[in-house]
Amino acid sequence: MRLNFSEPPTPTLSRQNTTIQGHHQRRGTHPHRLSTRAKPRRWPLVFRFIKGAIHGAILVPVFLHAVFTALIVYLDTYVFETVGLPSTIIPSLSIVVGLMLVFRNQTSYNRFWDGRNAMNTLNTCVRNLVRTIATNSYDSKRGPPTAAEREDIERTIRILMAIPYAVKNHLRAEWGAAWVFGNSVDEVLNVHPSTLYNPEYANLLPAGLEGHEGEGLGLPFQLTFFIDGFIKRGEERGWYPAPGASQMQAQLNTLTDAYGRMETIKLTPIPVAHLIHQKQVLALFGCVLPFAMVDEMGWWAVPIVSLVIFTLYGIEGIGSQLEDPFGYDRNDIKMDAIAGDSKTEIDVVLSEWRTHSKAMEALKRTARWCSSRWKRKRGREVYTSRLVLEVEAEYWQ
Repeated sequence: MRLNFSEPPTPTLSRQNTTIQGHHQRRGTHPHRLSTRAKPRRWPLVFRFIKGAIHGAILVPVFLHAVFTALIVYLDTYVFETVGLPSTIIPSLSIVVGLMLVFRNQTSYNRFWDGRNAMNTLNTCVRNLVRTIATNSYDSKRGPPTAAEREDIERTIRILMAIPYAVKNHLRAEWGAAWVFGNSVDEVLNVHPSTLYNPEYANLLPAGLEGHEGEGLGLPFQLTFFIDGFIKRGEERGWYPAPGASQMQAQLNTLTDAYGRMETIKLTPIPVAHLIHQKQVLALFGCVLPFAMVDEMGWWAVPIVSLVIFTLYGIEGIGSQLEDPFGYDRNDIKMDAIAGDSKTEIDVVLSEWRTHSKAMEALKRTARWCSSRWKRKRGREVYTSRLVLEVEAEYWQ
């Protein structure tokens, strides 16, 4: 694979493996390596009760309402003459419950969708900055970058690769710089055990980076200062004209804005008054429902009420999961896959950039060697040509 770094386009062939594999076999799907294409479904979704389902979260309330309904039916059948209520109260209550659940579910899905869009915006800005840095970080008058400048370029690209990881960890309260360099677990707040140390992420961060998350400075925002400083240095080196540097600043500002929107989703929960009232209304509706059904259905009221409660609490449970879409639930945004795909993609770009830089450096050394040989053989002509140019310059001045 060859990437176009200010070179004429060349035909390329994809390195992706297109071999057809057997059914139900897990296969690589980069990009989107943890997408739904990773494994074909063996069973229809209607028969799924564990992976990705909400049943475990609502099992307790469904069971309690079923027991309460059975108690009401028992009292109506063996203890009292009747405990039933008119069934006309169900429509009026169901309208209120339906409106509340629709609002809850739609609000939660909007948070999920906005979070995914913000993560996509962040990845787009990272791609744009990497492309601009890899293709424009040189001055045609000065020639290829020096070794120190190439090291600065690679360091900046690796910081851009680290930003999606830093955002992901920050949204999960896994304070990146604190644990990634091996500090004690006691100094880290809310560390997930599966991410106690990530060598890939640690190698992307600048050497000797000191995090200030304990003082309130998020690592993603801290990393943007390195990118901003590189843009300033590139402008001073003559790599980027003022409009180009301004465009890179705009991309960095958009990246910061996307990070801020995800942080807003994380730190702004649904108002607790709404959550309390919704839980109470659901419980009240589930308790009234058996009284409205016991006279007409008898013991059949137990499974019917259980189905209704299963439906209502299922919708509410889905909204609860989508409210914070940056976690580890199967229904959350696949943050690990997105960050991993971004790193894999930029790794290829960085590898091709290194190859191109080495070729340009070798070409520069060859040109210097040829120039020195020519000057030694024809030193007199070179001296004469320079003298003529100096005389002409003095004349025009």
